[in-house]
Amino acid sequence: MSDSRAVLEGPDIHRALTRIAHEILERTKGAGDVVLLGIPTRGATLARRLGDRVEQFEGLKIPVGSIDITMYRDDLRSGPVRPLGRTELPPDGIDGKVVVLVDDVLYSGRTVRAALDALNDLGRPTAVQLATLVDRGHRELPIRADYVGKNLPTAKSEKVKVYLSEIDGRDAVLLMKEDAR
Repeated sequence: MSDSRAVLEGPDIHRALTRIAHEILERTKGAGDVVLLGIPTRGATLARRLGDRVEQFEGLKIPVGSIDITMYRDDLRSGPVRPLGRTELPPDGIDGKVVVLVDDVLYSGRTVRAALDALNDLGRPTAVQLATLVDRGHRELPIRADYVGKNLPTAKSEKVKVYLSEIDGRDAVLLMKEDAR
């Protein structure tokens, strides 16, 4: 049994993504060479939302895709069999572009490391940046997000669950505390 509380609701997520989109535009000086690649499942949805926001602000449609990391994970043998996801690159690819990897929760850094390995097989971007909705700490690798919606210090026993309306029917981020038994 677990106890949970909402740390972000729909309007909070909307504001965080709006801020991240503005930060991407500022740091990349207009996002002309930017490609957003989401890490499935929720990272891909967040990447599409960020792309929509940039288009709203700048009138510029930036390429959005997804990058499957399944075969690059270092825990493939330790868990259940995982289905392969889809890698969808924009038609112009990623060579010479600023790739912003997008994920829902940054925790140990191992998912991002797998994404960097996968990216290496797909092309040679000029730079790689990382955007995450929630950074919960507990890094096991020296990885830091460039854009963060919310820093949420957690205990290792806690879980962070992201719900997005396109997948789950609602927008929320829940912090779930496991009951001690």
